[in-house]
Amino acid sequence: MADLTVDVAGLRLENPFILASGVWGETGATLARALRAGAAAVVTKSVGLRPRPGYPNPTIVEVPSGLINSMGLPNPGIEEYGAEMEEALRPGRPVIGSIFGATAGEFAALARRMERWGVSALELNLSCPHAKGLGAQLGQDPGTTKRITAAVKAAVDIPVFVKLTPTVASIAAIGRAAAAGGADALVAINTLKAMAIDLDLCIPVLGHGTGGYSGPGIKPVGVACVYELFKAVRVPLIGAGGVSTGEDAAEYLMAGATALEVGTLVLRKRDRTFRQLSRELARFLASRGHRSARSLTGRAHRGD
Repeated sequence: MADLTVDVAGLRLENPFILASGVWGETGATLARALRAGAAAVVTKSVGLRPRPGYPNPTIVEVPSGLINSMGLPNPGIEEYGAEMEEALRPGRPVIGSIFGATAGEFAALARRMERWGVSALELNLSCPHAKGLGAQLGQDPGTTKRITAAVKAAVDIPVFVKLTPTVASIAAIGRAAAAGGADALVAINTLKAMAIDLDLCIPVLGHGTGGYSGPGIKPVGVACVYELFKAVRVPLIGAGGVSTGEDAAEYLMAGATALEVGTLVLRKRDRTFRQLSRELARFLASRGHRSARSLTGRAHRGD
């Protein structure tokens, strides 16, 4: 059977599939559930310094080829969320702490606290498309991206991943800025800003209006971003956006990813998600004569 193990910035993963932030990340129990169901690692929900209620309902709508969500980064704050970490860490696999803030100082403070909770790595949310003054509004600027990344790197001793927004003129420029700030890996991509209209009420479906589009419809965007980043930086890449099958995973790996984050699919397949993806990827590798998932990374660039 093909070898699915990969290494991302020193994190040894038994397969390339990671639970994305925002899905099953509300409690330590749900994070542990994903790990026991075959996820190689999990990313917590994005957590800030203070409690945040999020946006009014409805916060999610199904659309062709995916979902639009507008949660608004609801979370109990870093102090309360720490209580969830003991259970999340119990399965003994990597837990990655996702954090968001408005300033480099806030990110650094959150990073130090997450490190004390025992996470294996951090993921900086510089890409949420629907939170004013947060997420993508910070991550669209190379200087801000570099400054926040550098502040977190100076504050902790664990790997720092930066999750990038696709809503930029050049994702390569943002990726280079994050790498210059010391990022140990980049995650591409987060959701795309989107909206659905209720044709009877003549108003946006979501309570906040706009949200983030995820699911199979954004996979080609994610693959293109990973491909571009692979040529621009020399840090590991984690592909995200629309991974639904083992062949989707293979496509991201060939574009340059080392591992994959999976979110929307988990809402449909639930506990079956990660073992099914691992089986499908293993079958794909065997059918093409590849011995490992690692051998696919960057293969699409061999003609460059």
